[in-house]
Amino acid sequence: MQKKQLILLVAICIGFVTMSFGQKGNYRIQNGFGIYGGITQYDILTDNFTTKKGNGWQAGASATVDIPHKWYNVSYTIQLSENNVGIAARPLVLSPGEEFVDYKIFTAQIALLMHVKLIQSFLTIDVGPMIQYNSDMEIKDKAYETYIINSYTNLIAKDLRDISNFNVDGAIGASAGFGFFRLKAQYIYGFTNMLNKLNNNNLDLSGNDKKIKGNQSMLAFTAMITF
Repeated sequence: MQKKQLILLVAICIGFVTMSFGQKGNYRIQNGFGIYGGITQYDILTDNFTTKKGNGWQAGASATVDIPHKWYNVSYTIQLSENNVGIAARPLVLSPGEEFVDYKIFTAQIALLMHVKLIQSFLTIDVGPMIQYNSDMEIKDKAYETYIINSYTNLIAKDLRDISNFNVDGAIGASAGFGFFRLKAQYIYGFTNMLNKLNNNNLDLSGNDKKIKGNQSMLAFTAMITF
């Protein structure tokens, strides 16, 4: 069900991506289209769990409004990514060892970005808000489902699956390139508590009963081809 919602969201967004050309006074305003892909490094910033960053991938499409007489351009972006993060756990309550349970999270993001021109359009600083839909956290190896999360007495790995699915993010980054090819680096921070739904699931938080809170942290490095 989660993946069907993700596909539907992307399909709706693609319907709004268009290519056109316009004129404003003596300036030619051009709308362009680009596709891109690359790698991600993902983490959840939280005081409740010990986490380990994981690598993943990202792919997306961007419709850009190139405004020659302004100090900025604007783009509308949709992007998909598969991300991985580890959370420390142990096989038994009294076990002194520590292992990381690997979780997989799919995200779909819609962004409105402003591209501040440092060297015309060849080098820009990119910043703007994002709306995100993300899947629940899926344990990659089901053998770890009953591992006990560190700092807790009875909280097990599979209890962390049901997280908040809609979140608001902010993005900042840079892009550089010539002609049809650009390289992009982007940092995405989650303003909302993506683990908040866990507080409403009547979980056994013995050993650490403070509110569960976590914010997404994602680095993305991509290459884009524009048309």
